Amino acid sequence: MAVQETPSFKENPNLKLAISGTYSTGKSTTSEALSIATGIPRTHAKTSRELLVDLVPGKTVMELNAMELVKLLLRRFEERVHNETSDNAFISDGGVFHEWVYFEARMRVGINPGASWWFKAIKKITGLPVKHFYQRYANMLGEVTRARAQRIYDAYVHLPVEFDMEPDGHRPVSEEFRRLSDDLLIEALDEMGIPYHVVGGSIPDRLEKIIKTFDLPVVVPVEDAIAEAERRVKADIEDLKADARFHEAQRQKSLRRRIGYALRY
Repeated sequence: MAVQETPSFKENPNLKLAISGTYSTGKSTTSEALSIATGIPRTHAKTSRELLVDLVPGKTVMELNAMELVKLLLRRFEERVHNETSDNAFISDGGVFHEWVYFEARMRVGINPGASWWFKAIKKITGLPVKHFYQRYANMLGEVTRARAQRIYDAYVHLPVEFDMEPDGHRPVSEEFRRLSDDLLIEALDEMGIPYHVVGGSIPDRLEKIIKTFDLPVVVPVEDAIAEAERRVKADIEDLKADARFHEAQRQKSLRRRIGYALRY
């Protein structure tokens, strides 16, 4: 599929731009700062931690079995669809087919990619009877989310893996998983034919490049926008760390509970 010409905000004031990138690529800070600097609203799905409070109380993403993970991804997909129905311009933190990327990567690396070797070994064995079903589901999810991305977004900015991933107990702390997710994101962008640019470097460099590439307006100085974005993201990360510490303490209290999680696919 031929890639379209890079759109310009000046020519299309309803530009819908998605910021793509896997874990620990600075996606949230970049998209938040870009939104503040340009005055264009940022859309995103709630974090997994926020959704799990109601969906699967008392668990982290790392403790979910496959069906619970499906439930989480469908809920996040619903969030994105709901938040990206506007006809006006927006900046999407992640983009709608991220949910497929993370599920597909888990199918390949393991349902809990950051877990210990014995945990992943048990998961692999117990998951054999149902893996074919979940792979078919992943393929279907990929078709649906990529088709929606083609209908909704005018362009993508992809943030490559440049920073070390912090093992905070909430994200899948597997470098293999992160690299695979990055590859899947690029492959999907190539297949869809949506105009995209890979933008690396520091946060200030990223914003300058993105603003210039798409002729975006600047209503707040970039330096001030970054400072405010970093403040907001830091507050969110502290909440995630506190939640992760609580669940880690609960896991350490019971070996039986840890084994129980491992046996559930």
